[in-house]
Amino acid sequence: MTNKKIGIGFGTWAWGNKLVWGYEAETDDILLRKTFFDAIDGGLDLVDSADSYGTGSLFGQSEKLIGDFLEELPKRKLKKITIATKLAPFPWRIGRNGLNKAFQESNQRLKGNMTRVQLHWSTYRYAPWQEEQLLNGLGDLYEKGLIKEIGLSNTGPKRLKFLYQKMKERGIKINSIQMQFSLLTKASSENENIKNICDENEIEYLAYSPLGLGILTVPPDKSPKPKTFLRQKLFQRLLPKTKELRTLLTNIGKKYSASQAQVSLNWVRSHGAKPIVGVRNPFQAKDASSALNWSLTKSEKETLDLCRNKCLANMPQNPLTSP
Repeated sequence: MTNKKIGIGFGTWAWGNKLVWGYEAETDDILLRKTFFDAIDGGLDLVDSADSYGTGSLFGQSEKLIGDFLEELPKRKLKKITIATKLAPFPWRIGRNGLNKAFQESNQRLKGNMTRVQLHWSTYRYAPWQEEQLLNGLGDLYEKGLIKEIGLSNTGPKRLKFLYQKMKERGIKINSIQMQFSLLTKASSENENIKNICDENEIEYLAYSPLGLGILTVPPDKSPKPKTFLRQKLFQRLLPKTKELRTLLTNIGKKYSASQAQVSLNWVRSHGAKPIVGVRNPFQAKDASSALNWSLTKSEKETLDLCRNKCLANMPQNPLTSP
């Protein structure tokens, strides 16, 4: 089963996040620099960030770090990668120009190296009018030549269809949709519908949290204690219920001399989605890159599908995802 055409991107939510990931600038930034260059050199071809990545006073820290690292990247390498960020539709960012200031600030942090701007989540459940206005505002920036590509995130199939059509009427393409998707997300018809819409309209399907916040990388006989309280709670709840699944990942990985992470990423690719894997150190970057060198067979994919459907552990869903 081939998924060689589908690449792998990397996400930077942890870069600046103390609450979930225990980020410490003094120790992490040097490591993240090497991680960034190892990821690019290994062929990971999309860098995903957001203006809200970075807790408290570190707001925008992920974009700042990426902007600094990009300045050192040779132009020929820069041309080969997509630099995508997400702008948050906070309640105070309203009206057609609601994201203009946020866009300018992100663009500044990224030193003008921005390929794609994505709306971070759907406001459909609490302010449906806001989402459409903000997207139209991004369309205005696109028409002025300030944005090259537009993407959505946490937008369900009904809303995706509606917003895609609205932008199409303006002659503007929605390039990508980003959703939580991994062996730990519940199988649903909604996910299939999104995939079909993407295939019909040539929208890139991006999968965030493809390793279930690291749960899928834990060996079946281990129970590590993460650094932060939130991940500790998640591990306590999900590790016991995922032992069978993680054992299967290990066994499939042995055939390819591959890690559980690589098997998990290739399962996502086998479903036609591009995984956006969070990387925090050079080992993780190199490991993710190695997944590009092989693919799951059809029967391995199906065995993992069955195990996923039996598994009683599911990742918490983003409450802001629209229908």
